[in-house]
Order: sequence, then structure tokens, then C-alpha cells
Amino acid sequence: MGERHTYRVIVRGTWDGLTEEARARLVAEAADHGLASMRFTEEGTLTYEPSPLKHFSMRFVVVADAADGEEMAAAIAEDRAETVLGGLGYGWGPLRSTVTDLDTMKINRKSASRR
Repeated sequence: MGERHTYRVIVRGTWDGLTEEARARLVAEAADHGLASMRFTEEGTLTYEPSPLKHFSMRFVVVADAADGEEMAAAIAEDRAETVLGGLGYGWGPLRSTVTDLDTMKINRKSASRR
């Protein structure tokens, strides 16, 4: 096993093929899945707007071998998203991901002269 990196992955998608029951559940639970719930976790957090009920995003923390890179982190997060959404009985279309490698992220610090 090589060096491990921590990735933050945002998986985005569009609801597709939702049953009326699933739509009603999503609308009823929308307050639990708004802006205040946006966190990066291993199990993922689901966020969406109830009106119109069209798009969603899920935020994940993925720890993986650095050699596998961002593509593998995205694939792992998308697989987790599919597992969660499928387990909840929700339908979705194609997923796309944005990945940030926290171990290589540059942090711009203010210099003493700019404070």
C-alpha cells in the first residue's frame, strides 16, 4: 500500500425515474437536505432543492492511494452515491464528480505585510 491521500468529492446528478412515493418523500425531507446539511463525510451527505425537484449533490470524503489519483476517488464516491441512492429507492441519471486532493491543495496564507 502506497501513500494515502484524502479527497473531497462532490457528486452531482439529476433525479430520473422517481416514483410518486419517492418524490413525496424527497419533498417531505427537503429541510433535512438543504444548505445547512452540506458536509463532507465517508457515507456522504445528500443535498437538493425541493422545488423544482431536479438536481442533487452528494459530498464524500474518500481516503485512497495517491497513486490511484483523483479518477479513482471520483469512481469510489460515485459508487457510494449509487449505493445510497439505490438503497433509498431513488432514480438518477448520469453522475459527474469534482475532486479536490486535500494533501496537494495549495493554501494561500496572508503575508505579514498584508494583515
